[in-house]
Amino acid sequence: MGRPEFTIEPTKAKSMASSSSLTLTQLLPSLLTSAQTLARPPISNFHVAAVGLTQSGRILIGVNVEFQGVPLHHSIHAEQFLLTNLFLNKETNLHSFAVSAAPCGHCRQFFQELRGAQDIQIIVTSEPDPKFTKLSQFLPFRFGPLDLLPQQASLFLEPRNNGLTLLKLPNEGFNGESIHEKLQIAALEAANNSHAPYSDSPSGVAILDCGGNIYKGSYVESAAFNPSLGPLQAAVVAFIVGGGGEYDEFVGVVLVEKDGAKVKQEATVRLLLEAIAPNCYFHAFLSSI
Repeated sequence: MGRPEFTIEPTKAKSMASSSSLTLTQLLPSLLTSAQTLARPPISNFHVAAVGLTQSGRILIGVNVEFQGVPLHHSIHAEQFLLTNLFLNKETNLHSFAVSAAPCGHCRQFFQELRGAQDIQIIVTSEPDPKFTKLSQFLPFRFGPLDLLPQQASLFLEPRNNGLTLLKLPNEGFNGESIHEKLQIAALEAANNSHAPYSDSPSGVAILDCGGNIYKGSYVESAAFNPSLGPLQAAVVAFIVGGGGEYDEFVGVVLVEKDGAKVKQEATVRLLLEAIAPNCYFHAFLSSI
């Protein structure tokens, strides 16, 4: 069985559309059924997929992910997965997307972290007569980043560097070359890419799997606060996109967060890890500007 495909490069996407006599936008709904099989919803058994077209012509896939044994708000919605996949692929804009079920209010709000979110085209294939329409039709009276931030502020998917460096810590067994220190550095990089303008509490997680692969995840905040996505969840998306299988493949996890931050991730990360990967080691490190 081949590795699940969460990214379709522009050349292949154009070929797929051409062979079906479709535009790239029209191709999106046709990919949903196969994408839904990639979802991981052990609680609801309700498979959701979101398939998006970026400005570069790349097609990316997102699916819902649920975790048994922890509260439901730890779940990753398909739309959040999709936007995290854009982030992993360094895409800065979403042109249009198809989704197998209407996005909940949580996800409609999460999309507001993108510049120009109101103009993104969306089609919901579960509707009786599905048509592409602007996302603004799904959240007409929106509250977004620019209600809280300066007009020139960097939004989600836009380049950023939070300027964090690790505080000097006691020796944790890292020697400058070990895989463990590389994991620590990866988590710091993820924290520096974190979109946390509302709490000023950037954080990042790096996962090491049994094959020696490292997957990074950055904390992403929402202007409405609750729809925010934790750094471990973002790293899990990277793990799944990268071909990861079961969570017991996790060997180690490192969290880096800002010293004195208003929003702390350590306890929440520990809780989720205890449920999905209890045998992996976990270290948390503080950073400062």
